[in-house]
Amino acid sequence: METFALETDERLTTVDITDDVRDAVPADASGVATVFVGHTTAGVCLQEDEHRLRRDIVDFLGEVVADEGWTHDRLDGNADSHLRATLLGASETIPVVDGELETGTWQSVLFVECDGPRKREFRVQFVGE
Repeated sequence: METFALETDERLTTVDITDDVRDAVPADASGVATVFVGHTTAGVCLQEDEHRLRRDIVDFLGEVVADEGWTHDRLDGNADSHLRATLLGASETIPVVDGELETGTWQSVLFVECDGPRKREFRVQFVGE
């Protein structure tokens, strides 16, 4: 398992982590790679890495989950971040064949920050056949 660090610079943003995931896969290996985000206010998804779509993802999450008015806000004011991360999920599993991620033509691995800016980590674990 490999752990990667990243820093986000906005409260709600996306970061393409595909190259990091690819680098964690052994050459010529086959199996699956799982990307795991160990944070309750961030998530991961497979989606197209196109700047307008990435902006749409941010806008969509902002529209679907209101910024304020949640019970958890009485504790630390970030319930919206937890709820957005719940929609995304904390992991993605990707098939690997001959050392290559078997993603679709336009799929990239996106880390989605919901409570930044922050220093974050994610893990990639490869399991071979």
